Amino acid sequence: MSNKIQVSLPEEELDWIQLRQDLGPVVEVETTKEKMQRKIKENPLVPLGCLATTAALTVGLYNFRTGNRQMSQLMMRTRIAAQGFTVLALIVGVVMTYGDKK
Repeated sequence: MSNKIQVSLPEEELDWIQLRQDLGPVVEVETTKEKMQRKIKENPLVPLGCLATTAALTVGLYNFRTGNRQMSQLMMRTRIAAQGFTVLALIVGVVMTYGDKK
């Protein structure tokens, strides 16, 4: 006395099952932390530029608050240079990645 329950699946569900069987085993997806580590290894100059930009901005704002105008102006100019460096590093990284994929 076997009690088997039959469930009818919609056609769309069967398509997904067949697609999964055709594609084979599912590849593991990398976590956000793993992706960030991989990106930093691929182009370490971008995080370095971000840190330099943040440091220059922080020191510049501190000096602005304390009234040291000369140092504040210097740090704001340094921040612009660090931002330019970061953007350049991004562009170089994208070009290098694009070149590797071809």
